[in-house]
Amino acid sequence: MKLISWNVNGIRSIIGKGLMDYLEREKPDVLCLQEIKARPEQVPQKFDGYEVYWNSAVRPGYSGTAILTRKTPAGVTNGIGHPEHDQEGRVITADFGDFYLVNVYTPNSQRELTRLDYRTHEWTPAFIGYLRDLQKTKPVVFCGDMNVAHREIDLARPRENTRNAGFTIEERTSFDQILAAGFIDTFRHFEPAGGHYTWWSYQNGARERNIGWRIDYFCASEALEENLQSSFIQMNVMGSDHCPTGLVLTD
Repeated sequence: MKLISWNVNGIRSIIGKGLMDYLEREKPDVLCLQEIKARPEQVPQKFDGYEVYWNSAVRPGYSGTAILTRKTPAGVTNGIGHPEHDQEGRVITADFGDFYLVNVYTPNSQRELTRLDYRTHEWTPAFIGYLRDLQKTKPVVFCGDMNVAHREIDLARPRENTRNAGFTIEERTSFDQILAAGFIDTFRHFEPAGGHYTWWSYQNGARERNIGWRIDYFCASEALEENLQSSFIQMNVMGSDHCPTGLVLTD
């Protein structure tokens, strides 16, 4: 089963930048999108062969997630069951029988770290609790923009970014806590080397120079370790400031 995740920085924008060609070329079984910035009625595009499930933010033009799937899920759930966290459309979960697939767009701590306390003390504990509850029933795969470079190897310039959003010790520790709930960072399971990034600033030719960050992930319950076939990053796919990431699971 081929799963792909992509922060598209606007679904209407990415449709005009080759999303349909990408789908035809890659033919993922499931495509998880983050930062869709739209409601379903604002996207007239038909995705032939795919069922589409939406979790749009209450605030127009902001955040939001969606799942495109060839296989009909047993069920789809929006949010994590906490109204205080579920207004921004950040989580959508599909039940694929053998496992849950959780598509997540983690809150950014923002410049000046104005949302750092919310993210680390409120959002992360609630998200971990949600994942643990799901794991009581069956294994979980979660994917998406986690808005954190976990280790120094996960960004090009760690020293210069030590106290910047996405690389604070608080955010990195929060990601440690998520993994400690019984998850494998699947890309690092297969690839120990650096230089593999998923997001680049639009400034100063960062992408061309590969001055990037790995902040998009596929993580899987430890119970699925034997089912992990490959995990990949498609650094050459354009259209957003993020690139797609993927996971292939065996049956």
